[in-house]
Amino acid sequence: MTTNTHPDSVTPAALTGEFLLGGDLPVRRLGFGAMRLPTGTFQGPARDPETGIAVLRRAIELGVNHIDTAWFYRRPGVVANELIRMALAPYGDDLVIATKVGPLLGSNGVPSGEAGPAQLRGLVEDNLRSLGVDRLDLVYLRVGGMSGPGGESISDRFAALAELREEGLIRHLGVSNVDAAQLAEARAIAPVAAVQNSFHVQDRGDAELLAQCEKDGIAFVAFFPLGGGHRPIDATAMAAVTARHGASTAQVALAWLLASSPVTLAIPGTGSLGHLEENMDAGRIRLTADDFTALGG
Repeated sequence: MTTNTHPDSVTPAALTGEFLLGGDLPVRRLGFGAMRLPTGTFQGPARDPETGIAVLRRAIELGVNHIDTAWFYRRPGVVANELIRMALAPYGDDLVIATKVGPLLGSNGVPSGEAGPAQLRGLVEDNLRSLGVDRLDLVYLRVGGMSGPGGESISDRFAALAELREEGLIRHLGVSNVDAAQLAEARAIAPVAAVQNSFHVQDRGDAELLAQCEKDGIAFVAFFPLGGGHRPIDATAMAAVTARHGASTAQVALAWLLASSPVTLAIPGTGSLGHLEENMDAGRIRLTADDFTALGG
């Protein structure tokens, strides 16, 4: 399922090995999330698009071949998908771009609504146009808002995406912000290549869900791997480990995430070249058994 190499000549992202997404798309386990390219927060001011383009190009130089985005990652004049197209098209044969559909932006720019089954085709087509592709590598159905997963049926919406996959507009399907029951509901309709849920060193999420992904070879892609949203990371609780490795809290958190399971993938996002370099260097860290004990296992 995964492979690991360690020569000094390889890029930081390549040091984390690869995962075969959907059984046919090899991706490096340390990828890049595009959410922070247009703005630091959904309600914050727009960032300089030239900086976003530079960050994307540097991510590729550092070995990233898995980029996670969404059509709703946008501010007026700065759209993540369009930055990806401007920075990286024509895309390399090994580049995998994942996107999400489901949330609808409110008037304040914050995702506050949820698309019904009939609206999902239009959202998929928006992603196709803005990325400049004929087929999307991976599309997640993003469920719910910022609250935890569970509590609603996703079958009608996932079935609508499955139809688009049958038409050839989507290569692989995923689900995001779901529980084990919702994953099972989706898998009864069509194959699920990846689950994307909140997960980090101090927010272990749903152990049953992760175990199911491990058993069946489904990628578990952590959003907020560095403690974004409402679940920040307490750096003081990690101080002994970061000191031992001469590393930052972010680097140790990413190293822990990748070592926690053979199916975990990390997609840390940033709009800063400096933070990008720091995050990618997490691929060089090898945690010990003592480190895992200190981090809570």
